[in-house]
Amino acid sequence: MQTNALLLIIAAIITGAVVPFQAGANAALGRTLGHPLWGTLISLCVSFACIVPVMLLAKVQAPTLANLAQAPRWIWIGGVVGVVYITGALMLAPKLGAAGFIMAVIAGQMLASMIIDQWGLVGLPQKPVSWSRLAGLGLIVLGLVVMQLQALGLKPPAGS
Repeated sequence: MQTNALLLIIAAIITGAVVPFQAGANAALGRTLGHPLWGTLISLCVSFACIVPVMLLAKVQAPTLANLAQAPRWIWIGGVVGVVYITGALMLAPKLGAAGFIMAVIAGQMLASMIIDQWGLVGLPQKPVSWSRLAGLGLIVLGLVVMQLQALGLKPPAGS
């Protein structure tokens, strides 16, 4: 494996490692504020407050808004997806636990990613589904089931 690819994979693993912390912190925020949607709103406001100074320090040029007129309409779904994810994390992580929630999220991400790759959706290159990729997805789903045996009623609670 090339060093560059290894570094990218390590960066992605670190990026993924912070997600359970986000889910737990946002869930606590939603409980503290009395409703998950307030937690979502405040979390997104904190994100905004964090990115603006970074952009100023990096001296990021203002976008050319005229380009938006020619852009495909689906480019706006990122914000909607962010709200769905944060709100879902607020509501589901306390019920499923950090590992259960993240494992389910990963299974959903992999399924959607394979669909995106198969047809080259959202501007990404087409990468056909293969048996090895399907097997990998199957292992992830199997891992989800194994981790959630008790929640699914397939394993008695510990100590009974």
